[in-house]
Amino acid sequence: MARIVYGGFQHETNTFAPDKADWRAFELGGGWPGIVSGEAVWPAVGGANIPAAGFVQAALDAGDTVIPTTWCAASPSAHVTKAAYEKIAGMILDGIKAAMPVDAVYLDLHGAMVAEHFDDGEGELLRRARALIGPDVPLFATLDLHANVTRQMLAQVDALVAYRTYPHVDMAETGRRAHALLGVRLASGKRPVLAMRPLKFLIPICWQCTDIEPARGLYDLLEVIEKDALHVSFATGFPAADFDECAPVVWAYGSDQASADAAADKLADAVNAAEATFAGKLYTPDEAVQYAMQAAKSASRPIVIADGQDNPGAGSNSDTTGMLRALLRNGAERAAIGLIVDPAAIEKIHAVGQGKTMRVAIGGNAGLPDDQPFEGDFFIEHVSDGKFDATGPFYRGFRLDVGPAACLRLDGVRVVVSSYKVQMADQAMFRFAGIEPTEQNILVVKSAVHFRADFTPIAEEIIVAAAPGSMPMIIEQLPWKHLAPDMRLGPCGRPFGEK
Repeated sequence: MARIVYGGFQHETNTFAPDKADWRAFELGGGWPGIVSGEAVWPAVGGANIPAAGFVQAALDAGDTVIPTTWCAASPSAHVTKAAYEKIAGMILDGIKAAMPVDAVYLDLHGAMVAEHFDDGEGELLRRARALIGPDVPLFATLDLHANVTRQMLAQVDALVAYRTYPHVDMAETGRRAHALLGVRLASGKRPVLAMRPLKFLIPICWQCTDIEPARGLYDLLEVIEKDALHVSFATGFPAADFDECAPVVWAYGSDQASADAAADKLADAVNAAEATFAGKLYTPDEAVQYAMQAAKSASRPIVIADGQDNPGAGSNSDTTGMLRALLRNGAERAAIGLIVDPAAIEKIHAVGQGKTMRVAIGGNAGLPDDQPFEGDFFIEHVSDGKFDATGPFYRGFRLDVGPAACLRLDGVRVVVSSYKVQMADQAMFRFAGIEPTEQNILVVKSAVHFRADFTPIAEEIIVAAAPGSMPMIIEQLPWKHLAPDMRLGPCGRPFGEK
């Protein structure tokens, strides 16, 4: 039985996104609980599909004593502000200090946080934690599959443990894996031996999905390889963080260097061999809608279109109107799109009220050069406070809050408009607005991959569209400045720095 202090600080940073994550962003949570500290942490996260929930439950089941500090998350965006970073990091570190002496420290992190003053947000937090607890206390952390794992992060911890699914349906399971590995560390009294293998190509997030090849097969292989090591992780990286350690990374732990090296080399070799297969069909907005309309004629279930470049789960604002325009331009019927985030429009819509028609402009407020607000005479079908229970596997265990919201209808298209951005990854995000997703011909979701966890069972087919947004699926379209010179901008792409 161990005495363990824990906390969490989650943010995925798109350094090209329009808006930064300040203290208010962490209060809102972006689909996750807002900032919670002390005894409020476990009631907020317990039973949910997040790593801290899995880790702490495993610890409690083992008879460990667990002491909470602070847990928080914010919707992906541009940099975490210096003020927010320092305040939250300080709360976690103060909590660790107050709990000492402890047998171990566990942190629930993302792995792709960039602050205004630190490119490696997690690495800096882990450095401070290590300085506080000293060299001998085990320090463990869990990471998102999209982590950009740095040398500093790995140097500060006893072990990092990453998710193995995208959609991330194994977040709580990742916490349980981390606790099991901590048990090995405490029993042996020795820090595991590390092998790290950074890869040399960035992977578009829509092709990182572990429900499809090559990622599905690679993670299956990971579990086979792990039988000869203590632990193996593969983070496919978050390819929108402009710093020199933005990269996919394979790492492994062993009881000796030979076993760690063998495991890391075998998986890294397999990922490199699969480089060219991280690819798929991208549709223009009109192509996507026209294909979906044709396919819907013989389909018994909805055709789902991923509006992946405006995915708020990758830092976009979830407010571009390219797919909405394509639906209307092509005369789509029984079509629904969401979430389009526009708090100013929602205020006007609620003032007019349900059952009325009004002319209003929605979306298009992110300042992207290829996007603008869409103005139309919309019928207000439904208004809501935006609070509802998630029902799908990704947001499992959470009550979501998208702020005051509404369902608007124009011709054959329904639009779910909200005040807060939350990735459209749960069927309940249509149902709360009065739309039954299974009864639609076409569903357009502001998500790249996470929606698949809940929408694949009801989809006739899923396709990916490249409409305006802050997370291009063609990575070389981003205005990179600080990548490693030999990093390829996409699978088999040109190296950064080469024309």
